[in-house]
Amino acid sequence: MGQETEDSQKLRRIAAAAYDYDNDPRWADYLSNILIPPHLSSRSDVLDHFKRKFYQRYIDPDLVVKVMSTNGSSQSMPSASSYSSSPPSDDQPRTRNTGSTARASGPSATAGQNPTSVRWDRQTIQFSVNAWVFVVAVLAIIPLAPINLSRRAYRLSFMGTACSSLYSLYTLYGRPRALNLQGIQVYLQSIMATKDFIYFIYCITFVTSHLCLKFALISILCRSLEHVAKFLRRNFSRSTLYRKYLENPCVWVESNTTTLSILSSHTEIGLGFLLIVSLFSWQRNIIQTFMYWQLLKLMYHAPVTAGYHQSVWANIGRTINPLVHRHCPFLNTPLSAVQRWWLR
Repeated sequence: MGQETEDSQKLRRIAAAAYDYDNDPRWADYLSNILIPPHLSSRSDVLDHFKRKFYQRYIDPDLVVKVMSTNGSSQSMPSASSYSSSPPSDDQPRTRNTGSTARASGPSATAGQNPTSVRWDRQTIQFSVNAWVFVVAVLAIIPLAPINLSRRAYRLSFMGTACSSLYSLYTLYGRPRALNLQGIQVYLQSIMATKDFIYFIYCITFVTSHLCLKFALISILCRSLEHVAKFLRRNFSRSTLYRKYLENPCVWVESNTTTLSILSSHTEIGLGFLLIVSLFSWQRNIIQTFMYWQLLKLMYHAPVTAGYHQSVWANIGRTINPLVHRHCPFLNTPLSAVQRWWLR
């Protein structure tokens, strides 16, 4: 059994060494967020170590990456650990360079261990919030729940997701460098295309509305489910309880993230049309409808959601356009104007 494990790890290390890192855009982002001490930056074994860490995170989580050893002093290893960081992800923050320099002293070795514990705390906080959001959102959707409880759970689901997204934005991107118009504008440009910002605006749009569209909770459920499954699989894969009850659902979620994203895209676009219909009711909210369609436009162009939204809109176009040309040709001009605004 041990020999099989060793052979399996050997094959994984060979695959990691042969992987084409240069053509993977995530590798450049990963490498740009690693702070390596100058005396180690020119060593090939240090770069190979981080390549294996990258391969473990994004390609093969079963790859075992041993602790990097150096031929230098015993203090060089804590320094390398304290200066390394992982790329931004949904459950792990980006390490920001505060401009301070590390000192080779006794307290430095202790301080070098703090980022790991901080990252673990942040992951745990995100997991706790998203697990709570998932439970509350399910409670809001259950038809038999009391109306008052259901409405409160509905709003708490959006508030929890908004707080989770805002916290993730802060841990990944910090705060604006300058609290003036230019500094805030630069900061917004850096986060506007991120998934966390999109979900933050999405939640604010519905939590401040008088409309109670439980249909909107589908996207929230998909997001929280992905976060929870990813955390459980990474941190409790050896737990007996996890293997007995949670392993199959978590594996299914992680292998069907594309399906969940497509479902979320259909939900988000369908909500846009529901808001248009609501304009003909006494609960109409013109500002909310306009803001939400601006958000849909952002989702159409943002790289993290563009593929799914463009696919859904293409299917809608293939269905609607022939009907408009055949039965309502007078709508061609206004639809062309809307399309020009949409693609701008």
